[in-house]
Amino acid sequence: MSTTILVIEDEPAIQELIAVNLSFAGHKVLRAYDAEQAQTLISAELPDLILVDWMLPGASGITLAKKLRSDERTRQVPVIMLTAKGAESDKVEGLEAGADDYITKPFSPKELLARIKAVLRRRAPQLTDDIIEIGTLALDPTTHRVTGDGKTLTIGPTEFRLLHFFMTHTERVFSRAQLLDKVWGDHVFVEERTVDVHIRRLRKALEPSSHDAHIETIRGAGYRFAATLP
Repeated sequence: MSTTILVIEDEPAIQELIAVNLSFAGHKVLRAYDAEQAQTLISAELPDLILVDWMLPGASGITLAKKLRSDERTRQVPVIMLTAKGAESDKVEGLEAGADDYITKPFSPKELLARIKAVLRRRAPQLTDDIIEIGTLALDPTTHRVTGDGKTLTIGPTEFRLLHFFMTHTERVFSRAQLLDKVWGDHVFVEERTVDVHIRRLRKALEPSSHDAHIETIRGAGYRFAATLP
């Protein structure tokens, strides 16, 4: 699935190489040359993943990573550190600052894409193209097809994203506000009750195969996707 990746790299040639390869792989790319510019972009639109160079003009990538981890809004955004520093102590420092992975320059575009996919699978599985199967309910992000008991179910694009998120985060209760941030994006401003509308549509789409019972309403808290049907 298309993800938004923020590339923070002050060397134009390297930034261009990374951006082009990410774009070819289907990602939306945001670019920044330093931490200050990155913060401006993050304020406008929360990216799905951040690639940050260790050595930046002004605040370093390490300083930025620590700041991202200390802010509730950006705490869960995966961060991959890019650096020419290859010593074990440097890697430890990068990881302790909050980076999810650490890639030493020079690196190949293929390696970078593989690392991004691995981090997303671990930290944000709803953004990957992996087929999800729970019981007899299956969702294929590549074909945008949902099947229940072998039957193809008709489902709208927003309901598809909502179901994908639920199926990759089973048994957890999410408030309307959390679902808006995770499924619609924190830069999209819609009423929280909009979630209720799409939950009803999703349940209706799952009714033909009786999988609508997976989606539970937790009074006063939000919604939960049960891993097994009641």
